[in-house]
Amino acid sequence: MADFIPEDNRLNLKVVFYGPALSGKTTNLMQLHTLLMPQRKGELMVLETRDDRTLFFDMLPIGLKGSDGLDLRLKLYTVPGQVQHDSTRKAVLSRADGIVFVADSQRNQQDNNAMAFGNLEENLDKVGLDIDNLPLVIQFNKRDMAEVVPEEDLQQRWAQTPWSPLQMASALNGTGVVDTFRVLLDRLYTATDQEFQLADRHGIDRQTFVDRLSAEGDGS
Repeated sequence: MADFIPEDNRLNLKVVFYGPALSGKTTNLMQLHTLLMPQRKGELMVLETRDDRTLFFDMLPIGLKGSDGLDLRLKLYTVPGQVQHDSTRKAVLSRADGIVFVADSQRNQQDNNAMAFGNLEENLDKVGLDIDNLPLVIQFNKRDMAEVVPEEDLQQRWAQTPWSPLQMASALNGTGVVDTFRVLLDRLYTATDQEFQLADRHGIDRQTFVDRLSAEGDGS
């Protein structure tokens, strides 16, 4: 549910990183903050607790200007993975425009992945969003760990879903993080362009949207 503010000619888009506890949601956001061009990002805010890495959310604002002066702002959030923070997860999901679901590739975490995905579907419904119509990318993280489910098995398991193909990542070393983000941006553009005519009215085509918002810097 993109938020357009006419008096400021500003369009705010919200992306939420969701998944089970310690699957790598915060690590994804921290890597994006490191890898993306400095002039296109704001300050990364991280709140940590003893029982989870994120109590409330991390936020990474990224900006893009249209040819007509449209100020397009993309804000990235993560949600806490622990069950006791479910009310916070619902609050952060409210008015989300896109979702990155970060799953854990380790064999012993597959039940947790399934429960977290079911929880995502339930919470989206509770805040008035339809998982089938929302731009969504599924990333299987921690590919560098021992005893992971083979990629072929995962791809086959999800092949008949709207979210195939899956994205593979090792967020701790940055592998697959930007690639996942680019796939999400591509899907987000489709939905946003349909509603706000980004190309026709504002001069922002798909390639510009994806490339500008995911342009990598030197890590400084």
